[in-house]
Amino acid sequence: MSLEEDLRAQLTAALKAKDLKTANLIRMINTKIMERRTAPGFKGQVDDALILEVIGSYRKAMDKAKAEFAAAGDRGKDQIAELEFEIEWCSKWLPTALTEAELRDAIATAIAALPPASQKDPKQAGRVVGAIKKQFGERADALLVKKVAEELLSS
Repeated sequence: MSLEEDLRAQLTAALKAKDLKTANLIRMINTKIMERRTAPGFKGQVDDALILEVIGSYRKAMDKAKAEFAAAGDRGKDQIAELEFEIEWCSKWLPTALTEAELRDAIATAIAALPPASQKDPKQAGRVVGAIKKQFGERADALLVKKVAEELLSS
C-alpha cells in the first residue's frame, strides 16, 4: 500500500470516528501534496518519497510555529497543544532521527575524512554538514550537526 493510499484510508477512518483533529491534519497534508503536484515545473510523480518530504517539511514548520507560540507565553498555550499533536502525528510517518551520540560519532568520522590541515578549521563545518546530510538525509538535524561539527572542529 502506498503512503497516499494509507493517508486516504486514515482520513476515512478519522472521519468515521469523528476525529476531526486527525481528519483536518490529513486534509492539510493532502493539500500540501496537491500544491506540490500542481506546482509549475513539476514533472515527477507523487511517490512515497515526495509524500515523506511533504510531511517532513510540514513537521518542521509546526516545530518552528511551536517555538513562536511558546515565546508568546500563556496566550499560545492552546495552540502549542494542537501543534504538539500535529508534530507527534507527523513524526510517526518519518524515519527516526539520529540521537546526538549517533550524530557525534558520524560527525567525528566525517571530520576524520577531511584533509589533516582542515580537521581543526571551524570553517569546514559546512562541508561536514553536507557530508552528514548526504549520508543520513532527514534523519540528521542540520542545525544540530552544524553545532556539533563546529564544536568538534574547534577543539
